[in-house]
Amino acid sequence: MPPPTNLRYLPTHEWHRLDGDVVTIGITQFAADELTDITYVDFKVKPGDKLSANGRFGEIESVKTTSDLYSGVGGTVTEVNGELSKNPGLVNSNPFDKGWMIKVRTNDRGSLDKLLSADEYGRKTGH
Repeated sequence: MPPPTNLRYLPTHEWHRLDGDVVTIGITQFAADELTDITYVDFKVKPGDKLSANGRFGEIESVKTTSDLYSGVGGTVTEVNGELSKNPGLVNSNPFDKGWMIKVRTNDRGSLDKLLSADEYGRKTGH
C-alpha cells in the first residue's frame, strides 16, 4: 500500500500530519508491519514539554525489537495518545488514525517541507 500523500515522513518511518499549527505524529504502516506485534509504546514527553526538530519523543517495542521515535518538527507537545498504553496494537491495526502517537504545536510549519514527501518515502521503502 502506498503511503498517504497528505503526510510528510522522516526516514525513520514517522509520519507527520499538519492541522492548523498542530502536527500529529505516528509511525507508518510499513514500520508497523516491519515491527510485527507491537507490545509497548513508551513516551518520553508529556503535554507542555518542548520538543526540538529531530528530537526523540519515545520508544516503541515489539516482539522483534525496540526502536526510538522521533519528531520532524519542533514545538510544544499538546497531547500524547494515552490509549496506546492500554492497547499498543492500535499502531499495527490503524497506524494513520487511532494509532497516532503525539501532537505538537509548532511555530515552524516550514520544517515539514524538509521532510520526505509520500513519493520520496515510497521510493525509500519500495512502496
